[in-house]
Amino acid sequence: MKTLRLMIAASGLALLLPLAAAAQTADELGAMTPEERREYMQGLSDEERAALREERRARWDAMSDEERAEARAQRKERRDANRAAMRDKWDSMSEEEREAVRAERRARKEQRRETWNNMSDEEKAAARQKMRDRRDGRRDRRHKGRDPQE
Repeated sequence: MKTLRLMIAASGLALLLPLAAAAQTADELGAMTPEERREYMQGLSDEERAALREERRARWDAMSDEERAEARAQRKERRDANRAAMRDKWDSMSEEEREAVRAERRARKEQRRETWNNMSDEEKAAARQKMRDRRDGRRDRRHKGRDPQE
């Protein structure tokens, strides 16, 4: 009986360990560079990313209106700083480097177009529905708690 309890406890901890690791690193994400953050997020499983999203959502929902306003102001400042840094980087590039970036963007766009053109009608319909669902989910979160009559 004791062995059985130990096995159950060990398997329960093994299942919770990835979630605990994701929760611990959620606070550390802000300290990472964008490249480190991107690499870290790509290394997570779908379940770990979902747990991280839920944790952030729960944190946001637990904030007061004043805390949310402060968080929005900080996000705006970071966005403005990032845009300025991107503009400075673009301005410091040679024309050849800019053309290489443009060519890379065109290639990615063409790849997306080719993927779309190779999809069946059913796959296209599913992709459209997925985009609608994502859009509606963002809208619902944005308007959460508002009076629909407004």
